Amino acid sequence: MEETISLQQLLIVLKKRLMMIVAIAILAVTLAGIVSYLVLTPIYQASTQILVNQEKVEQQPFNSQDIQANLQLINTYNVIIKSPAILSVVIEKLELDTTPTELTEKITVDSAQNSQVINISVTDPEPYMAVDIANTIGEVFQEEIKKLMKVDNVNILSPAEMSDNPSPVKPNPKLNMAIALVVGLMIGVGVAFLLEYLDTSIKTEEDVEDFLDLPILGLVSPISDKLMPTPVTRQRRNKR
Repeated sequence: MEETISLQQLLIVLKKRLMMIVAIAILAVTLAGIVSYLVLTPIYQASTQILVNQEKVEQQPFNSQDIQANLQLINTYNVIIKSPAILSVVIEKLELDTTPTELTEKITVDSAQNSQVINISVTDPEPYMAVDIANTIGEVFQEEIKKLMKVDNVNILSPAEMSDNPSPVKPNPKLNMAIALVVGLMIGVGVAFLLEYLDTSIKTEEDVEDFLDLPILGLVSPISDKLMPTPVTRQRRNKR
């Protein structure tokens, strides 16, 4: 016999397990808040921008072909910035206890489309260290690129600066808690329907029909406690 579940039955199941669903959602949000605020380490970000042009040649105007050539070299610059040739010098200057490979994981280098501006972003648990690393990378790149590719026109457009009240870029407790709320509700609803599916007890006349596959001929109405005979009334009836 094919079973179908109506919208009304779904709402009944949800209403029946509402407290459990809410409890699971609250637990998920609480755990996400504890992990976000107390367990995960705040990570801060600092960014700097540099402009790179090819070496200018005297008496030759800087035309559109030169700009196009520079754009094609942007990817090369991005790789050079994260290379040991640059990062080793940065580590030495700042006396960092790390390796170029480990430092690379903290650095993001990108550039806008059709732009010669390179954005360097650095993340670190300490906001002042993120600022120092970002600025030092720009300065070292400005010096070393002259030797590597004979580019002498590198300008730092905006150095990284330390704000008065730096805010971490991750974790984002509010976002994590919002995600946990949605996940918690989904898990709660799933558990509610699972428990309902596993509950094979007979509660209604429909359950009897489905279980026995027989029609119901009659029902016994519930008897109120007021109508139930007491020991005194039983004795009186027996005397009669």
